[in-house]
Amino acid sequence: MKSPMIKTSLPGPRARKLIEKDGTYVSPSYTRYYPLVVEKARGLWVHDVDGNVFLDFTAGIAVCATGHCHPRVIKAIKAQADLLLHMSGTDFYYRTQIVLAEKLACLAPGEGGKKVYFGNSGAEAVEAAFKLARWHTQRELNLAFYGAFHGRTMGALSLTASKTIQKKHYNPLVPGITHIPYAYCYRCPYNLSYPQCGLGCVNWVEDTLFRTTIPPEEVAAIIVEPIQGEGGYIVPPPDFHLELYRIAKKYGILYVVDEVQTGMGRTGKMFAMEHFGVDPDIIALAKGIASGMPLGALTARAEIMDWEAGSHASTFGGNPVSCQAALATIELLEEGLINNAVVQGEYLMAGLREFQQSFECMGDVRGKGLMVAVEFVKDRENKKPAREWRNEVIKKAFQKGLLLLGCGENSIRFSPALTVTAAEIDECLSIFDDVVREVAV
Repeated sequence: MKSPMIKTSLPGPRARKLIEKDGTYVSPSYTRYYPLVVEKARGLWVHDVDGNVFLDFTAGIAVCATGHCHPRVIKAIKAQADLLLHMSGTDFYYRTQIVLAEKLACLAPGEGGKKVYFGNSGAEAVEAAFKLARWHTQRELNLAFYGAFHGRTMGALSLTASKTIQKKHYNPLVPGITHIPYAYCYRCPYNLSYPQCGLGCVNWVEDTLFRTTIPPEEVAAIIVEPIQGEGGYIVPPPDFHLELYRIAKKYGILYVVDEVQTGMGRTGKMFAMEHFGVDPDIIALAKGIASGMPLGALTARAEIMDWEAGSHASTFGGNPVSCQAALATIELLEEGLINNAVVQGEYLMAGLREFQQSFECMGDVRGKGLMVAVEFVKDRENKKPAREWRNEVIKKAFQKGLLLLGCGENSIRFSPALTVTAAEIDECLSIFDDVVREVAV
């Protein structure tokens, strides 16, 4: 495909019937941006049940790193499905899980041996990290960040501070978690400017929080995203993590990094934390790890992963089919897709920044690799969030055949498969340009 192809009104007749049935039988808790009913997909091209074809710049929320249904991933899945679907890696051994664990342990940044725990999702990986940090340190307190999204299970939700609807009616949550501001320099919560601020947001942790409220010797972990995902694709200053890590090490606090959305090549490095020069103690992985198959993983320094047999496990975690898909995915990433994320990410950012010169509503363009966002504002001077414009752009883009998703209060994320081409980016930019002109100019 070279461009989207919209044959019907959206949603089309078949889609409308399925959406009506969905309303009868499926939980209303799911969030749907627009009425897309998917039939099949290849690469960056998604076909709905009415034959409409869309250009996908969401990659299933940054999951399909190798594109939809990459032939090598499909081949690996089919071969493994012929041999073994399940035997529970909790109670038995199988080769694919062991081979993948070795590969992830070798890929994880930092010196020394690593060990790997497998679950089914990002939330499970975060839950495991949360529990392991408490187990290893025998401490009960944790620091997390405003704007963070770590999942919707009770432990991960307790660390999350993205939207109040995610926590409504679920209190009390896990106690002992203190949320602090992230380094959101475009909207600094302290009204400072980087680098003149001297990283005031980090210094505040030691100078104020640890001095007045939270005994640092009782803190198990600082749990942080290298780049905030759901919070708005917020890229912190280059020395933010280094300084925060320094404070963590000073007090024996574990540095736990949620790479669920940022990991597996998304930012032009296998792990986004490699951009910041920090070797985390624990890393949570999921999304792009297995090109769409359900898999979550936790890597930790061997001496930290010291919990006893039975202290944490998952019946389906590390499923052999998912593990085989992950091995195929990693091969593709290492063979060139990570480099493509660098090249095409720079191309995408350049195109968006060129638009920014003409569109007052594009307050900020930010990102690394193919993790890119545009923040919409009413005007650049006051930076008043233009949430309604953001939402309208997403809806109109869908009508024109481009799939986008929001993040943060007023931003749009661009997270295409790492297989994306310059021609596909040009098509995305052309549609985006038309839609922004319609909505906000």
